[in-house]
Amino acid sequence: MTEPRPGGAAGANHIAHAGEFVQSLERGLAVIRAFGAERPALTLSEVARETGLSRASARRFLHTLVELGYVGSDGREFRLLPSILDLGYAYLSGLSLPEIATPHLQRLSHDVGESTSVAVLSGPDIVYVARVATRRIMSAAIHVGTRFPAYATSMGRCLLADADGAALDAYLEATPLEALTSRTITDPHALRAALGQVRDQGWVLVDQELEDGLRSVAAPLRDGTGRVVAAVNVSAPVRRGEVGELLEHVLPSLLKAAAAIEADLARVR
Repeated sequence: MTEPRPGGAAGANHIAHAGEFVQSLERGLAVIRAFGAERPALTLSEVARETGLSRASARRFLHTLVELGYVGSDGREFRLLPSILDLGYAYLSGLSLPEIATPHLQRLSHDVGESTSVAVLSGPDIVYVARVATRRIMSAAIHVGTRFPAYATSMGRCLLADADGAALDAYLEATPLEALTSRTITDPHALRAALGQVRDQGWVLVDQELEDGLRSVAAPLRDGTGRVVAAVNVSAPVRRGEVGELLEHVLPSLLKAAAAIEADLARVR
């Protein structure tokens, strides 16, 4: 079975600096990345299949991660433990964004009575970096570090809408647009049109494309250069009212919060 190899720029760097490349680290990280929102628990065989590792190699990496406290096991399946977030904490804590955004999210959540979040783009996904939850709104728990496919989320669309043509082409070529619900946009041309609308109006509503029964409204967050670096959203269950009611109730407060976060970001950058 072929072992995983780095691709793209990483692969080019590997070729140029083969003597400095630590393949065992690459393989260990591949094991961690095998888990996700859609695959919270995996057997040894599933990890081997997802990573391209042999069963023996996958077993060694999994049991090392268990010993280090990053992975738990019931004897058959393996799961990431919350301590895995420690690996990203240095990065997240070095950002001013979560610290700046959280007070605004708290006020926004209080004003609209719904859960609020900030996320950044990471590969094909969004990653939550700050969140204030009023209730559990999805079948999967959402917390700092949670990832979802960018194309099917309101915050992801805000971030993708700022990508230049080449970057968006590369994203669409590398990312299968899977139907997460019957409403999910899976046609690349339709997604491009939706992203154009985001650019034109400065916000986006995603209606039950990530999960049935969930709507979210998001706005981009720009740094001092005008580049979109993150997005902020409000999520609500459909039972809270029609789309028009949600927008009337949420959108003004959301845009106000986004402007306030951007203003604070500009002051510290």
